[in-house]
Amino acid sequence: MRHFAEIETLAANNKGGEAAMQALLQTVPDQSDVMALPDDRWLANFARCIFNSGFNWKVIEKKWPGFEEAFHGFNPNFLAMLPDEEYEALLKDTRIVRHGAKIMSVRDNAIWLVELAREHGTAAKYLGAWPASDQIGLLELMKKQGSRLGGNTGQYALRFIGKDGFILSADVINALMREGVVAKVPSSKKDMTAVQAAFNQWHEETGRPYTHLGRILAMSVG
Repeated sequence: MRHFAEIETLAANNKGGEAAMQALLQTVPDQSDVMALPDDRWLANFARCIFNSGFNWKVIEKKWPGFEEAFHGFNPNFLAMLPDEEYEALLKDTRIVRHGAKIMSVRDNAIWLVELAREHGTAAKYLGAWPASDQIGLLELMKKQGSRLGGNTGQYALRFIGKDGFILSADVINALMREGVVAKVPSSKKDMTAVQAAFNQWHEETGRPYTHLGRILAMSVG
Protein backbone atom coordinates (compact mmCIF):
# COMPACT_ATOMS: atom_id res chain seq x y z
CA MET A 1 0.00 0.00 0.00
CA ARG A 2 1.62 3.23 -1.16
CA HIS A 3 1.54 6.65 0.46
CA PHE A 4 -1.58 8.61 -0.41
CA ALA A 5 0.41 11.38 -2.09
CA GLU A 6 1.24 8.93 -4.88
CA ILE A 7 -2.45 8.04 -5.25
CA GLU A 8 -3.30 11.73 -5.42
CA THR A 9 -0.78 12.10 -8.26
CA LEU A 10 -2.47 9.27 -10.17
CA ALA A 11 -5.87 10.93 -9.66
CA ALA A 12 -4.60 14.36 -10.70
CA ASN A 13 -3.04 12.92 -13.85
CA ASN A 14 -6.32 11.22 -14.74
CA LYS A 15 -8.35 14.39 -14.25
CA GLY A 16 -6.09 16.91 -15.94
CA GLY A 17 -4.10 18.25 -13.02
CA GLU A 18 -4.24 18.98 -9.32
CA ALA A 19 -6.69 21.88 -9.64
CA ALA A 20 -9.10 19.83 -11.74
CA MET A 21 -8.97 16.99 -9.23
CA GLN A 22 -9.59 19.33 -6.30
CA ALA A 23 -12.58 20.86 -8.11
CA LEU A 24 -14.23 17.45 -8.21
CA LEU A 25 -14.11 17.01 -4.43
CA GLN A 26 -17.46 17.76 -2.80
CA THR A 27 -17.75 19.86 0.33
CA VAL A 28 -18.05 17.72 3.45
CA PRO A 29 -20.56 19.23 5.90
CA ASP A 30 -19.49 20.08 9.43
CA GLN A 31 -20.35 16.95 11.38
CA SER A 32 -21.98 19.02 14.12
CA ASP A 33 -24.53 20.09 11.50
CA VAL A 34 -25.21 16.44 10.70
CA MET A 35 -25.80 15.76 14.40
CA ALA A 36 -28.25 18.69 14.54
CA LEU A 37 -30.47 17.44 11.72
CA PRO A 38 -34.01 16.48 12.78
CA ASP A 39 -34.58 12.75 13.02
CA ASP A 40 -37.30 12.97 10.37
CA ARG A 41 -34.59 13.93 7.85
CA TRP A 42 -32.57 10.87 8.82
CA LEU A 43 -35.63 8.68 8.32
CA ALA A 44 -36.47 10.34 5.01
CA ASN A 45 -32.89 9.87 3.84
CA PHE A 46 -32.93 6.18 4.82
CA ALA A 47 -36.22 5.70 2.99
CA ARG A 48 -35.00 7.48 -0.11
CA CYS A 49 -31.87 5.33 -0.35
CA ILE A 50 -33.87 2.15 0.29
CA PHE A 51 -36.39 2.97 -2.44
CA ASN A 52 -33.57 4.01 -4.79
CA SER A 53 -31.88 0.63 -4.38
CA GLY A 54 -32.48 -1.48 -7.46
CA PHE A 55 -34.75 1.17 -8.95
CA ASN A 56 -34.50 4.15 -11.28
CA TRP A 57 -33.36 7.06 -9.10
CA LYS A 58 -35.00 9.59 -11.41
CA VAL A 59 -38.41 8.01 -10.81
CA ILE A 60 -37.94 8.25 -7.03
CA GLU A 61 -36.76 11.85 -7.37
CA LYS A 62 -39.82 12.83 -9.39
CA LYS A 63 -42.22 11.13 -6.96
CA TRP A 64 -40.45 12.27 -3.78
CA PRO A 65 -42.94 15.02 -2.82
CA GLY A 66 -45.58 12.27 -2.85
CA PHE A 67 -43.42 10.14 -0.56
CA GLU A 68 -43.16 13.03 1.90
CA GLU A 69 -46.95 13.37 1.92
CA ALA A 70 -47.73 9.67 2.11
CA PHE A 71 -45.27 9.12 4.97
CA HIS A 72 -46.41 12.19 6.95
CA GLY A 73 -43.15 14.08 6.60
CA PHE A 74 -41.28 11.02 7.91
CA ASN A 75 -42.04 11.89 11.52
CA PRO A 76 -40.51 8.90 13.35
CA ASN A 77 -42.76 9.13 16.41
CA PHE A 78 -45.90 9.26 14.26
CA LEU A 79 -44.82 6.47 11.91
CA ALA A 80 -43.66 4.21 14.73
CA MET A 81 -47.21 4.24 16.14
CA LEU A 82 -49.07 3.98 12.83
CA PRO A 83 -51.18 0.78 12.67
CA ASP A 84 -50.39 -1.96 10.15
CA GLU A 85 -53.51 -1.27 8.12
CA GLU A 86 -52.22 2.24 7.37
CA TYR A 87 -49.05 0.74 5.90
CA GLU A 88 -51.06 -1.83 3.98
CA ALA A 89 -53.08 1.02 2.47
CA LEU A 90 -49.85 2.46 1.07
CA LEU A 91 -49.61 -0.56 -1.23
CA LYS A 92 -52.38 1.12 -3.25
CA ASP A 93 -51.05 4.67 -2.93
CA THR A 94 -49.94 5.94 -6.34
CA ARG A 95 -47.97 8.80 -4.77
CA ILE A 96 -45.16 6.35 -3.96
CA VAL A 97 -43.48 3.26 -5.37
CA ARG A 98 -45.60 0.42 -4.03
CA HIS A 99 -43.04 -2.07 -2.74
CA GLY A 100 -44.32 -3.83 0.38
CA ALA A 101 -41.01 -4.69 2.05
CA LYS A 102 -39.60 -1.23 1.46
CA ILE A 103 -42.77 0.42 2.76
CA MET A 104 -42.53 -1.63 5.97
CA SER A 105 -38.86 -0.73 6.32
CA VAL A 106 -39.96 2.87 6.90
CA ARG A 107 -41.97 1.76 9.93
CA ASP A 108 -39.14 -0.44 11.22
CA ASN A 109 -36.55 2.31 10.84
CA ALA A 110 -38.92 4.80 12.50
CA ILE A 111 -39.17 2.48 15.51
CA TRP A 112 -35.37 2.14 15.60
CA LEU A 113 -34.80 5.90 15.46
CA VAL A 114 -37.37 6.49 18.19
CA GLU A 115 -35.55 3.99 20.39
CA LEU A 116 -32.22 5.73 19.76
CA ALA A 117 -33.78 9.12 20.50
CA ARG A 118 -35.22 7.81 23.75
CA GLU A 119 -31.73 6.83 24.87
CA HIS A 120 -29.61 9.62 23.36
CA GLY A 121 -31.90 12.63 23.04
CA THR A 122 -32.06 12.34 19.25
CA ALA A 123 -31.02 9.58 16.89
CA ALA A 124 -29.05 12.18 14.92
CA LYS A 125 -26.81 12.96 17.91
CA TYR A 126 -25.91 9.30 18.28
CA LEU A 127 -25.47 8.39 14.61
CA GLY A 128 -23.94 11.71 13.63
CA ALA A 129 -21.30 11.52 16.37
CA TRP A 130 -20.11 8.07 15.29
CA PRO A 131 -16.42 8.45 14.29
CA ALA A 132 -15.43 8.03 10.66
CA SER A 133 -12.49 5.96 11.93
CA ASP A 134 -15.05 3.24 12.72
CA GLN A 135 -17.42 3.56 9.79
CA ILE A 136 -17.56 -0.22 9.48
CA GLY A 137 -18.92 -0.35 13.04
CA LEU A 138 -21.69 2.10 12.15
CA LEU A 139 -22.53 0.18 8.98
CA GLU A 140 -22.76 -3.03 10.98
CA LEU A 141 -25.07 -1.34 13.50
CA MET A 142 -27.32 -0.06 10.69
CA LYS A 143 -27.42 -3.50 9.09
CA LYS A 144 -28.33 -5.27 12.35
CA GLN A 145 -30.64 -2.75 14.00
CA GLY A 146 -32.04 -0.92 11.00
CA SER A 147 -34.11 -2.33 8.15
CA ARG A 148 -32.68 -2.78 4.63
CA LEU A 149 -29.69 -0.59 5.48
CA GLY A 150 -26.95 -3.10 4.74
CA GLY A 151 -24.41 -3.00 1.93
CA ASN A 152 -24.17 0.00 -0.37
CA THR A 153 -27.58 1.29 0.74
CA GLY A 154 -26.18 2.09 4.17
CA GLN A 155 -23.05 3.68 2.71
CA TYR A 156 -25.05 5.93 0.37
CA ALA A 157 -27.46 6.81 3.17
CA LEU A 158 -24.57 8.08 5.28
CA ARG A 159 -23.10 10.01 2.36
CA PHE A 160 -26.37 11.69 1.43
CA ILE A 161 -27.08 12.73 5.03
CA GLY A 162 -23.64 14.35 5.14
CA LYS A 163 -21.65 11.86 7.24
CA ASP A 164 -17.97 11.82 6.42
CA GLY A 165 -17.06 8.37 5.12
CA PHE A 166 -16.24 6.16 2.17
CA ILE A 167 -18.42 4.42 -0.39
CA LEU A 168 -17.13 1.13 -1.78
CA SER A 169 -17.93 1.82 -5.42
CA ALA A 170 -16.44 -0.36 -8.14
CA ASP A 171 -13.61 2.14 -8.74
CA VAL A 172 -12.80 2.45 -5.03
CA ILE A 173 -12.69 -1.33 -4.69
CA ASN A 174 -10.41 -1.61 -7.72
CA ALA A 175 -8.10 0.99 -6.17
CA LEU A 176 -8.06 -0.88 -2.86
CA MET A 177 -7.21 -4.10 -4.69
CA ARG A 178 -4.46 -2.33 -6.63
CA GLU A 179 -3.01 -1.07 -3.33
CA GLY A 180 -3.08 -4.58 -1.85
CA VAL A 181 -5.59 -3.68 0.86
CA VAL A 182 -7.96 -6.47 -0.21
CA ALA A 183 -7.73 -9.23 -2.82
CA LYS A 184 -11.41 -9.19 -3.80
CA VAL A 185 -14.65 -7.31 -3.25
CA PRO A 186 -14.68 -6.83 0.54
CA SER A 187 -17.52 -8.64 2.26
CA SER A 188 -16.03 -10.40 5.27
CA LYS A 189 -15.35 -8.70 8.60
CA LYS A 190 -11.63 -9.24 8.01
CA ASP A 191 -11.71 -7.47 4.66
CA MET A 192 -13.83 -4.60 5.96
CA THR A 193 -11.43 -4.16 8.89
CA ALA A 194 -8.54 -3.96 6.42
CA VAL A 195 -10.43 -1.34 4.39
CA GLN A 196 -11.10 0.75 7.49
CA ALA A 197 -7.47 0.48 8.57
CA ALA A 198 -6.27 1.69 5.17
CA PHE A 199 -8.60 4.68 5.22
CA ASN A 200 -7.55 5.48 8.79
CA GLN A 201 -3.87 5.41 7.80
CA TRP A 202 -4.45 7.65 4.78
CA HIS A 203 -6.50 10.04 6.91
CA GLU A 204 -3.62 10.26 9.39
CA GLU A 205 -1.18 10.93 6.56
CA THR A 206 -3.19 13.62 4.81
CA GLY A 207 -5.75 15.04 7.23
CA ARG A 208 -8.26 14.76 4.41
CA PRO A 209 -11.85 13.78 5.19
CA TYR A 210 -12.71 10.17 4.44
CA THR A 211 -15.16 11.32 1.76
CA HIS A 212 -12.30 12.93 -0.16
CA LEU A 213 -10.03 9.93 0.29
CA GLY A 214 -12.64 7.70 -1.31
CA ARG A 215 -13.27 10.12 -4.16
CA ILE A 216 -9.55 10.43 -4.90
CA LEU A 217 -9.16 6.66 -4.84
CA ALA A 218 -11.94 6.40 -7.42
CA MET A 219 -10.35 9.11 -9.58
CA SER A 220 -6.99 7.31 -9.44
CA VAL A 221 -8.61 4.43 -11.32
CA GLY A 222 -10.35 6.39 -14.05
